[in-house]
Amino acid sequence: MSRSIALAIAVMALAVLAPGCATNSARSPDLKAIYEESAQKIGSERNPVVVIPGILGSNLVEKGSGKVVWGAFTYGATDTDYPEGARLFCLPMRSGASLSELTDDVEPDGVLESLEANVGLLKVNALEPYKGIIRSLAAGKYVDRDIARASRAKTEAEGPIDYAGLHYTCFQFDYDWRRDISESAARLDRLVRDAAGLATDARADGRPAKVDVVAHSMGGLVALYYLRYGTQALPEDGSLPQPSWEGAKFIDQLIIVGTPSAGSVLALKQMVEGVSYSPITPTYQPAFLGTMPSIYELLPRTRHARVIDSQTRKAIDLYDVETWKKYNWGLADARQDRYVAWLLPDVGDAEQRRAIALDQLSKCLKRAKQLHAALDRPIGESPVPIHLIAGDTIPTPSVITVDHRSGQLTVSEQAPGDGTVTRASALMDERTGGGWKARLDSPIAWSSVRFLQGDHIELTSNAPFTDDLLYLLLEAPRRHSATVALRAPD
Repeated sequence: MSRSIALAIAVMALAVLAPGCATNSARSPDLKAIYEESAQKIGSERNPVVVIPGILGSNLVEKGSGKVVWGAFTYGATDTDYPEGARLFCLPMRSGASLSELTDDVEPDGVLESLEANVGLLKVNALEPYKGIIRSLAAGKYVDRDIARASRAKTEAEGPIDYAGLHYTCFQFDYDWRRDISESAARLDRLVRDAAGLATDARADGRPAKVDVVAHSMGGLVALYYLRYGTQALPEDGSLPQPSWEGAKFIDQLIIVGTPSAGSVLALKQMVEGVSYSPITPTYQPAFLGTMPSIYELLPRTRHARVIDSQTRKAIDLYDVETWKKYNWGLADARQDRYVAWLLPDVGDAEQRRAIALDQLSKCLKRAKQLHAALDRPIGESPVPIHLIAGDTIPTPSVITVDHRSGQLTVSEQAPGDGTVTRASALMDERTGGGWKARLDSPIAWSSVRFLQGDHIELTSNAPFTDDLLYLLLEAPRRHSATVALRAPD
């Protein structure tokens, strides 16, 4: 989250960026020469592609009014520096209600194409986080449904787009990234089924189609949960869902890009300190971020010892509400009561507000621990290939030390990554924080792993990424099991 917004603010502030100089003489691949024939002749062997963005990657609007909740820093957009804007941006809190029951009037409204901002009299499109993936797919002759429809709607004078007889073959999944990841996975099911159905209808031979999924950052966690559990919600009693590989009915392969499978210490840092990037953008207080289950689900695992106490040097249990109360973090920080009061205008008593806030904190921590257990347990090899593309050339915060008395956070170690997600987290490397082992130990049986240069967003915008992605989509041999067991052993 921090890397993407930081890039946006750099542009908003009109920073002068010098062109980067090549560090070596390596040439970019000639993608046209490599893939043009495959892209044109693959025919019915082409699977539709579903693209899943990460956190912040979907526009959010208020139902009815259409007011932008996330997706712009322009006049009329939601401003969390004011109580009304804060209430609209945050998820509701209520004691005695489950997280799934805490709904509001905000809905996703398409994948974020660019982040608009007003800088004085200048309006800029500061961030285009998923143009790299869409451009890569366009190079492989994939036709994006949403972009095609938007292009048609702009002007009749331009006439319809010439698709050379191709049906829609790319679908972007927008979702409310504030909510529990398992909820978003259940919502993904409809788009996957629709995309597969449209492709099946377009095939002359009537063979049922599957989809390829390309998921960036937190979107990879949505996809992994859906692949394992389909539309099953996380049980309210804290138990784990039954592995079914239900998503394998509709997914032919899953390509994960820069996903923090083992979490990120930056998620904790933002939940404790809040997010304030520039005088021209709203401030996102810890209390605001603390209402959102998905951000807790990006925290690192306690067993990996990524957050340690400055005095004892032992790993801190991030999933115990008493830890947050001890260090005055997030919703447990009494200094945040002013902002909690914004979110609970009908609750006049400070102690009652604190009880509601701590209840929300407890529910979110329990849900995050439950989701991690569901994703982390080994349940055998996936029926479909799972490929990883990640960065490992940028020093990335990997360990945070917590001051024993004040609770202040300090990044004390860095590791190779993409600036946001470490290499180890992308791999879900269980060797992290433990003894050395010669081989990767991960609950995810990766079919292939590729490491590229670039930060968390730039990773998807370079030619080697496009080369790798199009090879997997257009040329790589497919692994098809004779039978797929849709019920994994306990």
